[in-house]
Parts: sequence; C-alpha cells; structure tokens
Amino acid sequence: LLDYAEAGDNIGALLRGVAREDVQRGQVLAAPGSITPHTKFKADVYVLSKDEGGRHTPFFSNYLPQFYFRTTDVTGV
Repeated sequence: LLDYAEAGDNIGALLRGVAREDVQRGQVLAAPGSITPHTKFKADVYVLSKDEGGRHTPFFSNYLPQFYFRTTDVTGV
C-alpha cells in the first residue's frame, strides 16, 4: 500500500468507475476535502544578476515571465 507520492513519482492506481481516457498525466489524486486548489498566489521573486548567472538584459514593459514549479508552469503578471 502506498501512503504518499509526490510530483515526479510514478504510481499505479485502480480507480473503479473511472475510464482511462478520463485520467490525464499531471492530475492530482487526493482524499475529498484534503487539499485546496488555488488559481492565484503572490510571491516575492529574486532575479539573479548577470554576475550570478541570471539575466543579461533588463525586463521590458509588459514582460510576462514563466515560472516552473515541479510539473507545471505559470505565467507571471
């Protein structure tokens, strides 16, 4: 019995009454009420300088950076 898995782990699960086509890579399997989905969040971001191996050029107006978190990516505003 598997008690815990996280992003990047490969697991197998028998989901009775669920068609294989209804399950997609990256979906979350959790007990009802055990997690809360979010569509927005605020974060402080430190951008590496050129000397630290980061950006060589400044951000331009209306730039929308991409952030990558484990198995997903989010466009910043």
